[in-house]
Amino acid sequence: MKINKFIYLLFLILFAYGCSNTKYLPEGDMLYVGGKVTVKDTVMTKKQRKVLEKELQPLLRPKPNSNFLGLRFKLYMYNLAGEPKKESGLRHWMRTKLGEPPVLFSQVDLDYNADILQNYSENKGFFKTRTSADSVSKSRRATALYTVTTNKQFKIRNVTFPDTAGSKLEKDIARTARRSLLKTGDPYDLATIKAERDRIDNRLKNRGYYYFNADYILARVDSTAGNYQVDIKLIVKDETPEKARQVYKINDIIIFPNHSLTNNQDSIRVAKGAVEKYKDFTIIDSAHTFRPIIYDKTLFFHKGDTYSRRDHNLSLNRLVNLGTFKFVKNEFHPSASDSVKNMLDVYYYFTPLPKKSIRIETTGKTNSANYNGAEVTVNWSNRNTFRAAELLNIAVNGGMDVQVAGQNKGYNVYHIGGETSLVWPRFITPIKVKDSSAFVPRTKASLSYDYQKRMKLYALNTFRAQFGYLWKDNVRTEHQLYVSDITYVNPANVTAEYQRLIIGENGTPENPENPSLQRVIDKQLIFGPTYSFNYTNTMQKNKKHTIYYKGSLELAGTIAGLATGAKASDQKTVLQVPFSQFVKTEQDFRHYLKLGENSQLASRVIVGVGYPYGNSTALPYIRQFFIGGTNSIRAFRARSLGPGSYDYRTQNEGNTNQSSFLPDQSGDLKLELNTEYRAQLYKFIHGAVFVDAGNIWLWNKDDSRPGAEFSSKFASEIAVGTGAGLRLDLSFIVLRLDLAFPLRKPWLPENNRWVLDEINFGSGSWRKDNLVFNLAIGYPF
Repeated sequence: MKINKFIYLLFLILFAYGCSNTKYLPEGDMLYVGGKVTVKDTVMTKKQRKVLEKELQPLLRPKPNSNFLGLRFKLYMYNLAGEPKKESGLRHWMRTKLGEPPVLFSQVDLDYNADILQNYSENKGFFKTRTSADSVSKSRRATALYTVTTNKQFKIRNVTFPDTAGSKLEKDIARTARRSLLKTGDPYDLATIKAERDRIDNRLKNRGYYYFNADYILARVDSTAGNYQVDIKLIVKDETPEKARQVYKINDIIIFPNHSLTNNQDSIRVAKGAVEKYKDFTIIDSAHTFRPIIYDKTLFFHKGDTYSRRDHNLSLNRLVNLGTFKFVKNEFHPSASDSVKNMLDVYYYFTPLPKKSIRIETTGKTNSANYNGAEVTVNWSNRNTFRAAELLNIAVNGGMDVQVAGQNKGYNVYHIGGETSLVWPRFITPIKVKDSSAFVPRTKASLSYDYQKRMKLYALNTFRAQFGYLWKDNVRTEHQLYVSDITYVNPANVTAEYQRLIIGENGTPENPENPSLQRVIDKQLIFGPTYSFNYTNTMQKNKKHTIYYKGSLELAGTIAGLATGAKASDQKTVLQVPFSQFVKTEQDFRHYLKLGENSQLASRVIVGVGYPYGNSTALPYIRQFFIGGTNSIRAFRARSLGPGSYDYRTQNEGNTNQSSFLPDQSGDLKLELNTEYRAQLYKFIHGAVFVDAGNIWLWNKDDSRPGAEFSSKFASEIAVGTGAGLRLDLSFIVLRLDLAFPLRKPWLPENNRWVLDEINFGSGSWRKDNLVFNLAIGYPF
């Protein structure tokens, strides 16, 4: 009975809501609620008709008022606000920001839309299309109905390019036929013909035809060629100017490195004799702001080269990617000299960014381990340190993470540190490396120091030095190779409380119960090369499937271990510190499936493996894997999960030496799987439903952490969590709020790890023990 009343009440609300959207319409007009396109054809399959209908539907104008589940909320807010008396205040905001005016049926031009549908169909090869338009109305709501009656689609029979016996231009066009977009047997499509003209134009531009453009190519279509077939002949228009038929080469290259956007002093600088010659370049710069080497490394043109649009664009891209100029442009002009024919002079104009700058950043953060914190970073930069666009950056930072409530309350973390880095916009190697990418390769050297103080427990001093190379093949791929990567960790101020945690209730300093905690404060020396590779095509928003991949490899102590014969029973040292020896790799793969205009399914798989050998029995703590938290398995606190079926809390119940501190859990192997459905709810508000799973493990058995080692039972030790959240996309920042809870707890007895039957949102104790709130910046993946 209560359910029936509820349904009746809901029906009345929806009815009243709908009536309010037509109440304020002008007399004699109706609310336009959209158009519907129906394709009629006896030859096409049902699937083909649906595809064509889907393509035609977005062409209809105007668009009706937006709706969600049939409710036009924006229109309702517009009517609710009424006519505001002033251009400010709540009513004005509701009407102009939240609301939108009604789309009236009188604004719909049925004949115009029918013509648009017919033109589109004909452009797709349905040359004998007929269209008609009508409308239906009910309760002051009107729907436009369009019927498109097609016939058999015309297909390409023959494609003819200019004769190779013709002019040089016609020969060069004929040479592009092998990669033509127009294929025999394909449906006729005007868009494909336009794309083919652009393709030919691009190929010609790369062969020196600077003044040519796609409009000089004519595609003659003969639709009487056969039974629903067309012949296409590509020709050069007779009115094509002579200069567009000529191949041009590069003559003089003139560079203005200090071009002013507001006061053009270029001619004055020339008059003052501020001219420097370097190889094929003429540089106009009395201040000698840059060493000419940067032009040699970034510009692809040299005197005598045939003009190429590819080299034109590559040069501009590299100049922009230097990060030194705020404005870059070039101009091509026919050479003024009468002694040369078909030659272009190139003028480059660069406006530098300020050489030195300082930036102060403040950050607030929180994580699922109930830590809240803040960080301040001061960056000082010099963009032209040695006059060849080298970037020197000096950064100093400090911050803290405080837990105001939770098990680790009082064990706050404070850190302070700094980093100095120098980036050269070129490879610095004993071997000459040729690069032809649009992205400038870089060499980077950096030194950093970080002091981290964990109150009541210990402090760590971390020193790191790196030297390596960064480069991109294209916009989708990126490489980082550090041929030298050295990290040294030195502990300080280890407290008696932490020593008690290490020793445990029944252990001794020589035989502690928790050696994994000891490894956190051990001196650590790690050196060796590291490499990472990134690939992504997620910037292609129109693709249904996009991916992101990052793979990394680290080889630590390999050569030193071989040279010294290091092994765990006879550890070797460098500067009296045992060096780490291991191989570590991590593979992060993400897939994004576009389900609609404002929805997608995002999935991620992370596999990490670290294998200690020789001088090490386990990975050093700072190189181990962690799991759980805001960007991982969100139903479990950060770094609290695993390894394996081990649980620090249950294993240490009743331990009189045990404090309230919950240490981070780490492992040598990691497996993580995530999937998340994302959809736009309203403007900048997005929603998500997600499932996360995974765990970490150790390679070798650790008696102090039973169940932590990797075994054939690893699948039964996978933790699973689920939840939902909101994302507030404010354009300059994405604020994420997730609420998650566990579905599977790997530390429980093997047959009782699924906890679906325990879920009870009405229980305060269940919520306290299981619900995890995550507040974060940005998407988790």
